[in-house]
Amino acid sequence: MDDRLPASSMPTLRQLQFLTALRAERSFVAAAEAVGVTQPTLSAGIKDLETTLGVTLVERGRLGAVLTPAGEEAAERAASALSEVEELVRAVQTAGEPFSGVFRLGAIPTIAPFLLPRALPLLKRKFPKLRLQLREDLTGRLVEALRARTIDAALIALPYEAHGITSVPIAEDEFLFLCPEDHPLAKRNDLAPEHLRSEEVLLLEDGHCLRDHALAACRLPSSKRSTDVGATSLHTLVQMVGGGMGVTLLPKIAAEAGAAAGAHVAVRQFATPMVGRSLGVAWREGGQREEEARTLAGVLRELF
Repeated sequence: MDDRLPASSMPTLRQLQFLTALRAERSFVAAAEAVGVTQPTLSAGIKDLETTLGVTLVERGRLGAVLTPAGEEAAERAASALSEVEELVRAVQTAGEPFSGVFRLGAIPTIAPFLLPRALPLLKRKFPKLRLQLREDLTGRLVEALRARTIDAALIALPYEAHGITSVPIAEDEFLFLCPEDHPLAKRNDLAPEHLRSEEVLLLEDGHCLRDHALAACRLPSSKRSTDVGATSLHTLVQMVGGGMGVTLLPKIAAEAGAAAGAHVAVRQFATPMVGRSLGVAWREGGQREEEARTLAGVLRELF
């Protein structure tokens, strides 16, 4: 017995796109613009989808479009189905030839501007058919994007544990000491993490994993940071140190890329080199692009 639904009772991919756009925009006009159709076309498509499914998906009112509970459930499943279809298309298009199409790569802000300028030319030489789409974001959001299949791999700092996500290291990243150029610690040859305990340690704002890695590397309590200032990027952090607001730790990958160039700061190595984090590639466990993600990790190791 064939239990499959007849084609006439199955929604189209276009209708599913309309529904997910409407959930995101909460407006027929904005949703229509997002998917490149007119408002009447989108409205008619949603109405046809409701007829096909036999339920009301959207409550229409003066304040906009509100999805019913059935509509929210349908939109959630529609987003998942569309992701599966997109992944199917990419898998078929690149079958037998890795990196021959679009590859969506995420990277955290404390890695992206320092590693990617070196990595992109190498990837282009090795995979001339590669079309790389880049996204810079915090680790947590990149992990969620991996789970949602909106990116294929991510450059993150390790260790980082997340269910359903696999990662491999590509290099160790040493932490260097950064202070104003006239700071007493700039002249020490026996620099150790203990010297930071009496200093005003500047760190990135909450949400940046580098903050946690820096605190752990120096064995400092989480309260050991300036309560009056915060930085959203390493470049800002360097300028704050140069302005005499405190000291910090700077990843070696950033220092080698010139993050401290031109600032009135001193960059010093600890007497015992401090490896504060690993750089790694992460991907969705069992995903269609798993082999390509592993290949990417192998290529990036060549840079170190």
